[in-house]
Amino acid sequence: MSQEQQKDIKPKKKQTKKKKKQNKSPRLHIDGTFMGYRRGLTTQKTGTSLIKIIGVGTRKESEWYLGKKVAYVYNASRHHNGSNVRTIWGKITSAHGNSGIVRAKFKRNLPAIAMGKKVRVMMYPSNL
Repeated sequence: MSQEQQKDIKPKKKQTKKKKKQNKSPRLHIDGTFMGYRRGLTTQKTGTSLIKIIGVGTRKESEWYLGKKVAYVYNASRHHNGSNVRTIWGKITSAHGNSGIVRAKFKRNLPAIAMGKKVRVMMYPSNL
């Protein structure tokens, strides 16, 4: 190429990546784990579930979650109303011991297969 042709060619501008606006709404839940049922030495009470909330380590910290809603979300094998995602709702009723575990009552008792699985502890209703 001659020098005249090189002058005619403009250098390419670097394309900058534009940041997209994030329309994400804030997360309204904290993860927890379904530990099992409330139990004694020989009996278990399947009507009350024990939930370990991530980041809660004392009884005093768990008191803020009393009255909050809990959801166990799972995939069912059959579609119903266009989706196979189901939810069992419950409510945190009291603390359990001194290590931050809480008791929760669900509309339908959680199935035993759900032990060790995640539940969502909602940040509402708030009593602030």
